[in-house]
Amino acid sequence: MYLADTSRYDNMVYNRLGNSGLKLPAVSMGLWHNFGYLNSQEDMIKILCHCFDQGITHFDLANNYGPEPGAAETNFGLIMKHYLRPYRDELIISTKAGFTMWDGPYGDFGSRKYLLASLDQSLKRMGLEYVDIFYSHRMDEETDLEETMGALASAVQQGKALYVGLSNYDGPTLQRATEILRETHTPFVINQNRYSIYDRTIERNGLKDKAQELKKGIISFSPLAQGLLSDRYLNGIDADSRVKHDGRFLTEEDVKKYHASIVKLNQIAKERGQSLAQMALAWVLRDGAVASVLVGVSKVSQIDDNLKALANTSFTAEELQAIDEACAGLI
Repeated sequence: MYLADTSRYDNMVYNRLGNSGLKLPAVSMGLWHNFGYLNSQEDMIKILCHCFDQGITHFDLANNYGPEPGAAETNFGLIMKHYLRPYRDELIISTKAGFTMWDGPYGDFGSRKYLLASLDQSLKRMGLEYVDIFYSHRMDEETDLEETMGALASAVQQGKALYVGLSNYDGPTLQRATEILRETHTPFVINQNRYSIYDRTIERNGLKDKAQELKKGIISFSPLAQGLLSDRYLNGIDADSRVKHDGRFLTEEDVKKYHASIVKLNQIAKERGQSLAQMALAWVLRDGAVASVLVGVSKVSQIDDNLKALANTSFTAEELQAIDEACAGLI
């Protein structure tokens, strides 16, 4: 029987999402890559329990996380049932719908039918009565925003979600969505977007500034740029690297393109007394605009390494300039 560490809240930093009452740990656990049918259940159990022992209370999923789609939620549900159920009220569990989940015209994007049907399926897979956060996973230009936001409002009204969020939205659409959700008194608290030293889209499309203006939280995914911002590729590509057998998110060409920059960034991190991954996580959290970073791990030791980033999230102007110069032509 799993008993959580009694000191689990002693060292974690918790940040408020905008002006809401909800706080997230500065480091959250994403179940995107490593909680599908290809992964060891024993490893998944160890990872989630160790996360909670370290004060990581937020587990982030989506309907199509796997592989196969739905597998991450199913596996999480089993671990929740047998290990984490006594701690349900101490956990923030999120899921999403928006990308393709099933065949036919009702299995993706932002229709009311898809979002609410998908949420019902997600709850069943996880064995939950509700999720803490339900996201619209991507913008849908062909569906009225009022319909998509209305579905999120219904999820809360039906007691199937406590809060709602937007993922992969831009600043102008965030503004419109906020206005719609405010009218229905829907607790919209968070934006989930890709953000890293190498991907600064939310700085260019207005999302980061608009979220701060509207007092909405931000949580970043892929803060390590699929592993580029770690020591994994400092010396080339290992034979057992994901790049060698799964080129969906990162290719050998990407590694070659970024390699010189990775080496420069790694030196800056060393001078800060951090690993490259720790510096990359700290950079995302540096100014307080981002409440939490989502990390994905394949072993317990990576959790502890990532958490060390919280020891120093401050940067000098010279360090920030050096980081930008190391990324010249890549961002």
